[in-house]
Amino acid sequence: MSMSAAAYPALIGVLVVAVVGKVRDVRRFAASIGGYRVLPGRLTGPAAVAAIAAELAAVVLLVPPDTRRWGGLVAAVVFAVFLVAMVSVLRRGLRVDCGCFGSAKRTNLVSRRTVARTSVLLLLAVMTVVSAPAAFSVAQLGLSAFYLCLLAAISRRRRPVPPESPPPAGLRPGARFRVAAAPVPRAGDTRPTLYALISPSCGTCTAMLRAFAAAAANARVVMVSAAEERPVREHLAAHGVADLPLVIDPDVYEVNDIAWPPFAVITDAQGTVLAAGGADTPQRLNTLLRVTSYRGRVSPAAPA
Repeated sequence: MSMSAAAYPALIGVLVVAVVGKVRDVRRFAASIGGYRVLPGRLTGPAAVAAIAAELAAVVLLVPPDTRRWGGLVAAVVFAVFLVAMVSVLRRGLRVDCGCFGSAKRTNLVSRRTVARTSVLLLLAVMTVVSAPAAFSVAQLGLSAFYLCLLAAISRRRRPVPPESPPPAGLRPGARFRVAAAPVPRAGDTRPTLYALISPSCGTCTAMLRAFAAAAANARVVMVSAAEERPVREHLAAHGVADLPLVIDPDVYEVNDIAWPPFAVITDAQGTVLAAGGADTPQRLNTLLRVTSYRGRVSPAAPA
């Protein structure tokens, strides 16, 4: 038995887990694809369905020996596409949920680790394509288990959390924050506005809702999302923050050169940026609020 002949059981196992996770929350997977910023927003839904269908087809084709090479080829194409997209994300310096296994509880950001894991999966798919089809044997399980352990070791490797990256050049203090239909402050309300950029499919965004709501004690908080309005409102209502103003702007990330949520932009009453940056933890949000408070504009939010 060759090492190549034992690659397909490992592929089947990984693909089944990936398909199940993505089918459970197709919207989240589509949002993850949108975060790569390689497709227009209207195509992320069809792309998510196509990717799930391709992975499912690969699983079905990998089982019979007669079609195994075709299954390996389909899997190789899927992994190659994701690998190219991940490398593109790293080169552009974006912080994007890879969407590798669908609706995970924690955001799985694209990193060298996810690139390495996808590269190994692509190698296993190529090995399946070039190996001679053979009937399943118990001996294959040992090597397949080794491949799965290798993938698990890559996935579980922990790296230190990188420091917060500086805000995009277009959102430095003094710039204008461009957002569609920005709510007009009430007469005499000179408080700064905290624009909280979120997505209903982003687990980190959901965890930050309480911190964003707490900031409303000292600033005008406006939720901003590129998703469809109805699911966003339902999501906010489900987490007790339906009373916060909401702006739907599909282009807000592109025109402001923002990678992906959660992100916070604090402006004055005229829309001039006072502070901006990633807000994936209450501590980082409070750092942005403190920067503004030094200028006498707003106090930090209560701990979340």
